[in-house]
Amino acid sequence: MQPSPPPTTAAKILTFLLLLLTSTTTTSISPPPTAPPTKSPTSPSSTLDPKQLEALQSLSIPTSRDPCAQPSLHNATLCDAATPFRHLTSLKLINCSDDVVLTITALKSLSTLSDLHFLNCHVTTVHLPSALAANLRSFSAVNSLRHLTGVWLSKMQNLTDLVVSDSPVNASGPGVILANMRALKSVSITNSNLTGLLPRHWRATTLTHLDFSHNQLRGRIPSSLTILENLEHLDLSSNQLNGTIPSSLGDLLSLKNLTFALNSLSGEIPDSISTMKSLVHLDLSSNQLNGTVPRFIAEMRNLQYLSLENNNLHGVIPFNGSFIKRLAVFKIGGNGNLCYNHSSISPKVKLGIAPCDKHGIPLSPPPAKEATDDGGSSGDSEDDYSDDGGGSEKSSHHGPSKIVLGVAIGLSSIVFLIVFLILISKRCT
Repeated sequence: MQPSPPPTTAAKILTFLLLLLTSTTTTSISPPPTAPPTKSPTSPSSTLDPKQLEALQSLSIPTSRDPCAQPSLHNATLCDAATPFRHLTSLKLINCSDDVVLTITALKSLSTLSDLHFLNCHVTTVHLPSALAANLRSFSAVNSLRHLTGVWLSKMQNLTDLVVSDSPVNASGPGVILANMRALKSVSITNSNLTGLLPRHWRATTLTHLDFSHNQLRGRIPSSLTILENLEHLDLSSNQLNGTIPSSLGDLLSLKNLTFALNSLSGEIPDSISTMKSLVHLDLSSNQLNGTVPRFIAEMRNLQYLSLENNNLHGVIPFNGSFIKRLAVFKIGGNGNLCYNHSSISPKVKLGIAPCDKHGIPLSPPPAKEATDDGGSSGDSEDDYSDDGGGSEKSSHHGPSKIVLGVAIGLSSIVFLIVFLILISKRCT
């Protein structure tokens, strides 16, 4: 048997190509290595406690995505970082539909909340679980909640911020609500048909903001308010308060905003207000205050808003034009016995009160002057009022004097002409 001949060069090349083709085909059809699974940035299953997730669903809050993912839908939810399940710390119920029902079961599941807010959510209140009431630090109900009572609100004893607005509250007074709230820093219960008297005792001495405006509160302003030494904002406007403003109010040295407008307060403006060096906003309008306007008001350097209109104040206002110009808002009208010194304030400034005579009594305003051709005033408006009150008489006296003088000159001319004609006729005869 003869040995086989060695392969030719062409055969070698053909064999190499076949081997290369086989290797490439095998590589291309082999499956790629399996990569380790990566976790989706947004897991389809919620990280929220299942009981709280169920509570949100019962309140018609969408839970298709994780309620703890930020930003949440309408910024309605915030969560802590607990494991294995996170828990809600803040919840806003906004524009609730008519079929939403607040249940005790749902509220019990939400006992980890520290902030609970209702906005345009007219659901009926139910019993507030003690665990939730103790944990809440901030609560608000704006145009929300039916059958809201002072006792229901009073259960949240650890609140620091309380807001109720445009939501009727059935309570015998704000004292029922605030009786056991020691940590409050800000309370605003407005336009809520709140009746009764202002509290005589205040547990929350840490208050900085107190607003009971637009209610039905009656009685006097208690001097015990001065225990709230950190108070910066005090608004008791649009109520039925009467009596005098307590002189001890001046002890509130941190006060920046003081509003007692639209009540039935009487008496004088207390001088103690002069100690409130930080006061920016002072509104005592639409009351029955009497006496004179205190001079110290002109020395309150931080004051920007001053309204004393619609009272029974009298005398000369102790302000000049530069003080009035410095204010952003100045309202003094509606005080029939109040007047201003025209030497200090131009009559061009419309104050709603008359100028004073030299005795400090309001003058009747003069008749309106006709405008000049350029649309401005006649130019002598500064002299329209005299210190002795005779400005109007002078103005009316000047007119008739000119007429009499003109008539006299005309008659004299006629007499002279007659005499002249008589003389000429005599000479001609």
